Amino acid sequence: QVQLMESGGGLVQPGGSLRLSCAASGRIFSINTMGWYRQVPGKQGELVAAAPTGGIANYADSVKGRFTISRDNAKNTVSLQMNSLKPEDTAVYYCNARLLGSDYVGRTYWGQGTQVTVSS
Repeated sequence: QVQLMESGGGLVQPGGSLRLSCAASGRIFSINTMGWYRQVPGKQGELVAAAPTGGIANYADSVKGRFTISRDNAKNTVSLQMNSLKPEDTAVYYCNARLLGSDYVGRTYWGQGTQVTVSS
């Protein structure tokens, strides 16, 4: 079994910063991609940023230049540094990992979600 544990959400004023972190643990053989999605009630979820192993990170247009995704492959972690936050960034953020388990089967896992609220 694999688990993704997130941390770092909260309330921040517009223009402020937050850092989200996510750690994958369990029976992992290798990780293909780790990333972040966000969901606003009543709207479709969207990819915020993704970092493939050994590849180039990609970002939603709405966060380019403000958010930075980073990974620590040795620790199976992914972080999202969010700067210049806007009210429209308010959402529940979910960590996502596509990986091979110890049984060599590829699966996608999700964290429990962490609330980010940008408001004055």
